[in-house]
Amino acid sequence: MPADYYDILGVSRDASTDEIRKAYRRLARKYHPDRNPDDDGAEDKFKEVREAHDVLKDEQKRAAYDRFGHAGVNGGMGGMGGGGGPQGGFGDINDIFGDIFGDIFGGGRRRQSRSRRGQDLRYTLELDLEEAVAGIEKEISLPTLGECRTCDGTGSKGGRLDVCSTCGGQGQVRMQQGFFSVQQTCPACRGSGRSIKDPCGDCSGTGQVRETKTLQIRIPAGVDTGDRIRLGGEGSAGTQGGMAGDLYVDVQVRPHPLFQRDGDDLHCEVPITITTAALGGQLKVPTLDGSLMLKIPPETQSGKLFRVRGKGVQSVRSRSTGDLICRVEVETPVNLSREQKDLLKQLQESLDDQPEQSPQSSGWTDRVKSFFDRMGF
Repeated sequence: MPADYYDILGVSRDASTDEIRKAYRRLARKYHPDRNPDDDGAEDKFKEVREAHDVLKDEQKRAAYDRFGHAGVNGGMGGMGGGGGPQGGFGDINDIFGDIFGDIFGGGRRRQSRSRRGQDLRYTLELDLEEAVAGIEKEISLPTLGECRTCDGTGSKGGRLDVCSTCGGQGQVRMQQGFFSVQQTCPACRGSGRSIKDPCGDCSGTGQVRETKTLQIRIPAGVDTGDRIRLGGEGSAGTQGGMAGDLYVDVQVRPHPLFQRDGDDLHCEVPITITTAALGGQLKVPTLDGSLMLKIPPETQSGKLFRVRGKGVQSVRSRSTGDLICRVEVETPVNLSREQKDLLKQLQESLDDQPEQSPQSSGWTDRVKSFFDRMGF
């Protein structure tokens, strides 16, 4: 009774195609007659391994074998020591050796496609903060490599590709060295099996021409510096029917005279007078969609932060909206008149008599005194 194909390769019945291929390569190297010149049974073992692989690597043959056994794959091996498998005898050993070492020497007998995917392109798009927050459509122009219309991207005059004379259209050439024969990718056509005898004059046989592409780009609301927008197929054209590359638009937001962005929040510095800080009041502050009145409580200190909910940026990802954060800076008046200076002197004299009315100043004075005492100054 013929041996089980799975047992021959030493794999389970649910083994993957990759596991079967690896087991075959390992055993084919082990039992190759050139490695076993004194072992008469190596050639028979080699044939068994090859036949098992030929059946199990093919999905349809494997399904038939799993259901009907050797009878389902055209007769099977015909015995453990027999010489006639479905592939015949040992005459195709060069092809087997090419399968084993194909990945090392250029791989496989399949014709490679001459087509090549086009290059990806990058474009830096500068936006104002208002444009980035609201979203906008922008027209951009960029240099790129487009498909040559004269030859339809083939690189050949008239669009015709001839059969490669080196490999006869197979995309592979066989190198013979003594007993061994190894397949390699054809160096003339690079595996495509086709060649250009009369290059296109407009593209010099490359299939691509330089051009300037103009695009309308929709920028979603909420983008920020560092965000990238991918436009599939808008990069350089491919060659020989290959897909075009992609265009990646990198967003760069220009500095704004009023606002600084931090994530979805906007920050704004707001100057206030000494009297407003001391007595309180209302202050008109800008937002991206107008203005609002900010209430300043009495005794506000410089650097205090006021948060206005929902007046920031709507996130491009979560669609939540950030806040506007106003940082007040108490402004020192300049160009004072003599009368104003006298009034400030009177105010200062009254504050000196009541130091508790200047909490930051008195607290700082206490910390300085404690530092000097500790250092022995």
